[in-house]
Amino acid sequence: QVQLVESGGGLVQAGGSLRLSCAASGRTFIRYGMGWFRQAPGKERDLVAGINWSGDSTWYADSVKGRFTISRDNAKDTVYLQMNSLKPEDTAVYSCAARFGGGTLIPTMSTPQYWGQGIQVTVSS
Repeated sequence: QVQLVESGGGLVQAGGSLRLSCAASGRTFIRYGMGWFRQAPGKERDLVAGINWSGDSTWYADSVKGRFTISRDNAKDTVYLQMNSLKPEDTAVYSCAARFGGGTLIPTMSTPQYWGQGIQVTVSS
């Protein structure tokens, strides 16, 4: 079992920045590829960024490329999502997820086994 706890969400004006953190516990962190998903009201949950076990391979949705950066600190069992130049359309509940195997999370992969509880990010115009 892997427990994931997100932090760092909140309300920010358009153009601003937020940094989300996801602290993992319970199993060997480096065995898991990690990702950040988001779900806006009335929409499906989508993967926005993924990273492999070592941090040297990442994937981004087109909508966030150049604005968001995913990273991980394996010494702290934590994955981050730095979000810059935020837009109102980035408003959503953001959740981190862990998938056993260590590969970079991409949309064609099977659903991750473990999820955080989600955290609200609201971008005002």
